[in-house]
Amino acid sequence: MAQLEIRNVTRCFGDLIAVDNVSLNVEAGEFFTLLGPSGCGKTTLLRMIAGFDLPDSGQILLDGKDLANIPAEKRPIHTVFQSYALFPHMTVAENISFPLRMARRSKAEINKMLHVALEQVHLTDKASAYPHELSGGQNQRVALARGLVNRPLLLLLDEPLGALDAKLRQEMQIDLINLQREVGITFVFVTHAQVEALALSHRIAVMDQGKIVQVDEPAKLYSFPKTRFVADFIGHINQFEAQVVKPSHGHLCLAISGLGEIIAPPLEGVVAGDKGVFAIRPEQVRISAHSELTELKNHFSGVVHDLLYRGEVSLYKVKLANGAMNEALLPNSAPGRAELFEVGDTVNLGWRHDAGIFFHD
Repeated sequence: MAQLEIRNVTRCFGDLIAVDNVSLNVEAGEFFTLLGPSGCGKTTLLRMIAGFDLPDSGQILLDGKDLANIPAEKRPIHTVFQSYALFPHMTVAENISFPLRMARRSKAEINKMLHVALEQVHLTDKASAYPHELSGGQNQRVALARGLVNRPLLLLLDEPLGALDAKLRQEMQIDLINLQREVGITFVFVTHAQVEALALSHRIAVMDQGKIVQVDEPAKLYSFPKTRFVADFIGHINQFEAQVVKPSHGHLCLAISGLGEIIAPPLEGVVAGDKGVFAIRPEQVRISAHSELTELKNHFSGVVHDLLYRGEVSLYKVKLANGAMNEALLPNSAPGRAELFEVGDTVNLGWRHDAGIFFHD
């Protein structure tokens, strides 16, 4: 039995269906992420798990127990918010131990659990400091420690890293992974940041317009999206309108207007004439100034239209003969600014026959 079970949960606000008949399971000890664009329903779902809001229909069960009649403060669940929600007049130690005092724990218990919590978030030397004396990352660790100090069954995290700068956010991602592994408590994490979700999660539920559209491990979600929405939302991807010329068990032959035929991985259930979209990730596209890509079954010529230098990689936007833009991502492994191509250069690009995916309309 899953630790957290969400069964056919719906929540409406007037005519708006914020969460639409959602069902999913979260296993004990899992780092589970709800991912989707703003307004997709992920925060509403998190609030219902926490008890801050109630579903119009459906059930939310924790260890098999229906949470419907249990108020938020009585649930063995804590929530960490983006805003930290720390008490400014309390020290770090007082903020972290606040839930223990509210639970009327003994002084000895509080001191013992506080010591463990401070060590887990590496803030033992900041126990007497106040929130205004700490950095954003330190305040976020205080909020995490307060959420974990009395060992809830479930820790909910609502965009907890959203207020941090890029470098600190990356550092906190590593801290979160290590902390969750150490404490073993189930984390349910809400974010709209795809890279963050891929880096942190054991599994991800992608939401769109109140529905769950795919639940999977990060690598499977990225490499094998089941819908065009998931493919487009998770990372960057090139898309071409395509039509099936000939399906087979080993591959698909697709026609792309203005480019001709390409070979793609097989897909069950398609027949000749079916229309859809062929999608391929930029890192799967090879680019060359010479005709050395002719060994690839899918190769074309084009002109470099734009170049985005990102430090460790460069993203080339190549305009193909049919006017379509195709992105290719290349590592900058050489020292310095390794610009292999310039805007206006004629280049060849291609990809393997087993790369990419076809989405049937």
